[in-house]
Amino acid sequence: MADSNTSRLCVQIIRSHFGPLTASVASTLLIRGRLPLPQLVRLTGHKPRTVLASVLALIQHNLIWHARTEEEGEVLEVNVNECLMRLRFGRFVWLAEELFGKAASEIVQIILDHGKLRPPDILSHLNAHEPKTVKVYTQALQKLIALSYLKPSTILSHVSPRDKRIQYEAEEKAKIIGFPSAKEIRQAKEVAEARLRREEEEAEQVGLKRKAKDATTHRPTKRKAVEEEELIVEDTVYFRVNFDKFNVHIRNSLIVQAAKERYNAGASRVIQAALKVTEPSQKSVSEVRSDPMSVANIVLQLSDDEDLSSGLVFGSSKKPSNATCVKEYLGMLSSADNPTPAGRAGAFVSYTATKVQVEFETVCRRLRRRVLESVTRERHGIEGVRIVRLLLDTGKMDEKQVSKIVMMAPKDVRPLLAALAADSLISTQEVPKSADRNPTRTFYLWYVDLHKAYSVILGDLYKTLYNIGMRRSAEEETSEVKAVLEKRERSDVSQDESLLSRLERDILSEWEAKQKKLTVLEGRVEETMFVLKDLGVLGNE
Repeated sequence: MADSNTSRLCVQIIRSHFGPLTASVASTLLIRGRLPLPQLVRLTGHKPRTVLASVLALIQHNLIWHARTEEEGEVLEVNVNECLMRLRFGRFVWLAEELFGKAASEIVQIILDHGKLRPPDILSHLNAHEPKTVKVYTQALQKLIALSYLKPSTILSHVSPRDKRIQYEAEEKAKIIGFPSAKEIRQAKEVAEARLRREEEEAEQVGLKRKAKDATTHRPTKRKAVEEEELIVEDTVYFRVNFDKFNVHIRNSLIVQAAKERYNAGASRVIQAALKVTEPSQKSVSEVRSDPMSVANIVLQLSDDEDLSSGLVFGSSKKPSNATCVKEYLGMLSSADNPTPAGRAGAFVSYTATKVQVEFETVCRRLRRRVLESVTRERHGIEGVRIVRLLLDTGKMDEKQVSKIVMMAPKDVRPLLAALAADSLISTQEVPKSADRNPTRTFYLWYVDLHKAYSVILGDLYKTLYNIGMRRSAEEETSEVKAVLEKRERSDVSQDESLLSRLERDILSEWEAKQKKLTVLEGRVEETMFVLKDLGVLGNE
């Protein structure tokens, strides 16, 4: 069951995409938790037919899980992560067009609009009837499926993975004889997790089948034993968008931007080339590091006319080669000049004589820490950032130690620590001197609970996104704007906007400017949410 800020944001998203009736059904599930269908009908107060239609629409769009329990039978539960992912649908369509062209972006948009579709249904929705157009869309669809940007929709995608994990853990624990130890319980959880992951991978193997080419075609004698095969999309399989694959591109763009901000444009181009080498093998943002690659592969991704030497200083006047510049940048990105724990924590790549790997976990941890420091600086100034950095680097400390190291008076440190604790940016650890836990005989140590701090900041981001949506709705509901928008929907005005008066055009331009600002703000907040939530699967320090 989601918290209040998350629930309000999810209900707002579903209302804007599916209408108020479906939003009321989702709101009931978010507030009450998982419910069987008869109880859901009773709590919503709608007709059973209306509730059933809303549930079917939400299941079609992968927004509801359903599970079967021994006590209540089949129950329904909202998939919160899938709902929040709808904020990125526009960016997914844009990425598909940037990567594969207009046809691929239209396919992704159609699937996002319908939740999941079969290939013949995709072509029918795109109105592709001419052989040439059908071939273009078929090739784009095949490429999206082959590269895992689309994945088959299976039964497992409609069942809560938490229920399957609990079931598998119970089965593994039942095999243990006697009272289980902590090690046996941990092993049971690992086996259950591996079993669930294996089932998901096997279920997603469908969708493409191989068709051998005609054996009568002329081939060289040495290749007679090698059968050339081509991939064909199965028409009976429903496909949905693989959000993890698109999230990989968002994460890579953040890493490139971070390298540019920390070093220069040349370093960002090198890290971008390194990410492009292993891009086909990057399946999820939960990967700790990329696959190994060589320096030569990185150089091949760079064009010959790129001037990487402009960001470096060499002793000789002769212009160095791209390979030499790439090695220098890799040494810089791997913090080769600082082989300390602090240097390794600031490295973008791990660079040895034979291989290069991009360290996703290290970079994502630093991105999350930068968000924490930015929030602290905005609320409590640079003094608050000094205290947070000290506690992150040192660990638990008492008030006197904090005051001494940050070089601030105790009378200034005490209220600042209390304010930081009130915002959950730092926490306290009690160390009693005696068994009665008397406050007067207790040490209070300050430290940063990263999980708690990130959770609170994430809740504030959900609240901000909800407020942005409410502001957008309020701007549209003003009497002047509403009248102009209704007039613009008329057939004659939509064809010739000169029929609008000058005042109406000014109102419309002002409203569009406000909408653009709100959209930009929403994108920035959503990007911060991506750093804390999606990149947070790698775990906290």
